[in-house]
Amino acid sequence: MNHLFYLQRLKSKVQSPKSKLFITSSFFVLTSIFSTAQEKPKDTTKVNQLDEVLVSAVRVTTKTPVSFSNLDKKEIKTRNLGQDIPILMNYLPSVVTTSDAGNGVGYTGIRVRGSDATRVNVTINGIPYNDSESHGTYWVNMPDFASSLESIQLQRGVGTSTNGAGAFGASLNMLTETYSKKATAEISSSLGSFNTNKNTVKFSTGLLNNHFEMAGRLSVLKSDGYIDRASSNLKSYFLQGTYIGNTTLIKALVFGGTEKTYQSWNGIDAATMATDRTFNSAGIYTDEAGKTRFYDNETDNYKQDHYQLHWNEKLSENWSTNLAFHYTKGKGYYENYKEDAKFSSYGLTPIVIGGTTINTTDLVRQKWLDNDFYGTTFSANYKSEKLDVILGGGWNKYEGVHFGKVIWARYASQSELGDRYYEDQATKTDGNIFAKANYQITPKISLFGDLQLRNVTYKANSWETGTVDDTFTFFNPKAGLNYDIDAKNKLYFSYARANREPNRTDYENGNPKPEKLNDYELGWRWNAEKVKINTNIYYMAYKDQLILTGKLDDVGSPIRSNSDTSYRLGLEVDATIQLSKKFIIRPNFTLSDNKNVDMNIGLGDVTTNIAYSPSVIFGNILVYSPIEQLHISLLQKFVGDQFMNNFDSVESRLPDYFVNDLNIVYSIKPKTIFKEIVLTGLVNNMLNKKYVSNGYMWDVYPYYYPQSGINFLAGMTLKF
Repeated sequence: MNHLFYLQRLKSKVQSPKSKLFITSSFFVLTSIFSTAQEKPKDTTKVNQLDEVLVSAVRVTTKTPVSFSNLDKKEIKTRNLGQDIPILMNYLPSVVTTSDAGNGVGYTGIRVRGSDATRVNVTINGIPYNDSESHGTYWVNMPDFASSLESIQLQRGVGTSTNGAGAFGASLNMLTETYSKKATAEISSSLGSFNTNKNTVKFSTGLLNNHFEMAGRLSVLKSDGYIDRASSNLKSYFLQGTYIGNTTLIKALVFGGTEKTYQSWNGIDAATMATDRTFNSAGIYTDEAGKTRFYDNETDNYKQDHYQLHWNEKLSENWSTNLAFHYTKGKGYYENYKEDAKFSSYGLTPIVIGGTTINTTDLVRQKWLDNDFYGTTFSANYKSEKLDVILGGGWNKYEGVHFGKVIWARYASQSELGDRYYEDQATKTDGNIFAKANYQITPKISLFGDLQLRNVTYKANSWETGTVDDTFTFFNPKAGLNYDIDAKNKLYFSYARANREPNRTDYENGNPKPEKLNDYELGWRWNAEKVKINTNIYYMAYKDQLILTGKLDDVGSPIRSNSDTSYRLGLEVDATIQLSKKFIIRPNFTLSDNKNVDMNIGLGDVTTNIAYSPSVIFGNILVYSPIEQLHISLLQKFVGDQFMNNFDSVESRLPDYFVNDLNIVYSIKPKTIFKEIVLTGLVNNMLNKKYVSNGYMWDVYPYYYPQSGINFLAGMTLKF
């Protein structure tokens, strides 16, 4: 059982009971299979198809009437020099990306069709990744995860039924790398502006005994950031064991990351930005001598570990199944220096020194989050010549504890080391079942149907939210039609209903309602030898949409409120055009109208623009390949102006910007030692455009997140 050595080692080191249970079950499942594995798989076609079962329940093809884009492994690698996954997706249709540190490393975000990251449902091999309480996705918690991905699919709009919180803007489905038949290894290093550097080591054993492969990755990524002190110190790992049988594919995965980032989410006001674009107010305080200083550990610290076990079985020519179990452990805190903090805010009593009553103190606090997320997903797929049916569902539970500690105080009052000045509990249970099918009515017409029933129970006890005990039951039907005009032309139409529960921040800032969405999509696909065009018209009609107000709470989370009636209407076009053997152009654009019809704030039917929803988004990639080994890409992105609140105020206007990047990839295939040497260069913002990609409103005052001017990244990958 040498093939299972890494699982034995891992089991001996893990302390969490749930982690031990998960790994133990994985160990025995794999052990029993290896003990019976004696033959080489007879049908490699079946084995290859099994890998697709991992995400078949959440992914779509051109037979599904849904607007989507795919990003494959090859394209991911060309720009994977340390920037986060949202930045790598920047040039997809309807996508806008943001970066707190200004250079795409550390805290980054993504919006799709104007919908923020809490509306983008993210899954890894079909397992939910969004934080259960905030609905957000914190890419900083799994740095360099792009190096372990086989592909990414972005479905815009509601998309198909998926696990986790329902999609309100998009679904992002990530598939980790498939197995390798031959042993491989590679070392990648990159460096660039702001002392950014990334070092990655990867390996694969190849198929051992024609049945088993083990693959892994270790990454270390550091950057000082464009913004002052916006540093990142990130580490991650990835281990995957794969068993392949004649009709069986089993994957056991362990991956995670540790991050320490200096906070840079305060933004900057307009006056300061005009004179000092990189100024960062985080950690600022005045010492006892009256000198302005910055606390050196004003940082965010978090560790997250993921465990997944997938069992895919090809039962017959028509039937296949997928069963998965998962567990995620997350724990961390952010630390602040607080000047003149009130004793009463931290459960402390005033003290008297020399006859003077003292009610405030300078202190350093930590706000902690300790959570567990676990559950199962499952699906069964039936395929025949005319019918493709998937039955599936999932059950997931989140258990979280929020608490705060004072680790230093100038005047400690009655406090003791380790005291918690608050401690909140939260649990969330999320279960769903779904059935979806594609039926080929005629050779040219196919019908799509998708029914999902989802039940959510959220309980929280917090000094901010009070006591929350809500249960939601949502029915989400979807239907659509595909019409193949001819071999090159396809038309589709779809309707989808989505419902979504409020998140923790919504409860903290009021009495929120669940939101509802009716999504209509009409598309045309043209697929010729040298030209591929996708067009899509969408109309998303909302009831009680939780729109961004442009304000942030005291921990930097966006504040939202229900808008009674609102909509998004848009046209998306993307194309791939082979101009010649050496030139390929891939333009895309989105034109949209995003309106609040009635915000239910006593103003009646006053129509305003929805915050953070630009009406024009344009992207383009021009690739020039003078020789087979050399690829030069010009990447362009235009984002139209947008408002940071819902009142169209001049002060809240975020100006448009147009940015150009240059990407160069050159590969060498030596005859000895290395299989391939890949040299990569990336010039970001090559025209040195001064722009901001994001911001917020402090009352009527705008604050911005400036992005870096021209900056560079260069890397080398050695493949063995």
